[in-house]
Amino acid sequence: MRRMSLLLAVAIGACACAAGVHAARSGVPPLIFPVVGTVAYQDDFGDPRGALRHEGNDLLADKRAPAVAVEAGTVKYWTTSASAGCMLYLYGASGTMYEYIDLNNDLTAVNDNKGTCVKGTAYAVADGAHVDAGQQIGYVGDSGDANGIHPHLHFEVHPKGRAATDPFPFLNKAAHLLVVAPPAGSTFTLKLTGTLVALDTGELTLNVQSLAAWPSHLKQVKVNRPISLTVSDPTAVATGLLPGTKITVWTLPAPGTLDAITGAPGALTLDKFR
Repeated sequence: MRRMSLLLAVAIGACACAAGVHAARSGVPPLIFPVVGTVAYQDDFGDPRGALRHEGNDLLADKRAPAVAVEAGTVKYWTTSASAGCMLYLYGASGTMYEYIDLNNDLTAVNDNKGTCVKGTAYAVADGAHVDAGQQIGYVGDSGDANGIHPHLHFEVHPKGRAATDPFPFLNKAAHLLVVAPPAGSTFTLKLTGTLVALDTGELTLNVQSLAAWPSHLKQVKVNRPISLTVSDPTAVATGLLPGTKITVWTLPAPGTLDAITGAPGALTLDKFR
């Protein structure tokens, strides 16, 4: 029995090692998740799409939810595909190419199809722009052959610019953003509402349910994740708060570092609470 368990452990370890080597050889780096906000997705890579096969994953999200750069790179518009609608290529610094398909083409909250594939409607940056990881580059929609379907981002990963590979394992490991990266050299602040998890010396941990961000004015609900804030001024927090208490906190202005926009522990500092 012990021998069988040992062999099984060795086999599992070998598989994990092989998977890690495969990921390293692909050249795809750790990614930022390409949509900010509430998202639903599954591994639909390879599913039938008429006579073709699905070459990406569909990330269901709110209309005009921010689509962000999964790594630093250069954006290229593609506007002449009837099936892809408004789409763009992100040529990542790693050599990986990403496709963002079915971006927004509506001018109102309904499916009006009155917009075109231009900055402000489908895209958030200019054609040919160099972008940083986490920077907003587009808006989720239902253009092309997704017209009338739930707004989503069709997202593809092309290692070394070649054939598409399944994005699912990369998405599952990707860091989710609390907010889109602010312009270079600027800061952002957050209003976080949720329940208190712990309040220790120098740190407040909140199970966040909703947030609002400035200057982007981005709002998120159903965040459902713990965030730990540094408490630089203990007098800013009332003593006697018990775990489970519902509170709202505001953060001090923070630079758009990867740690800050992903809400890494200690990257954000408490300003005040209510």
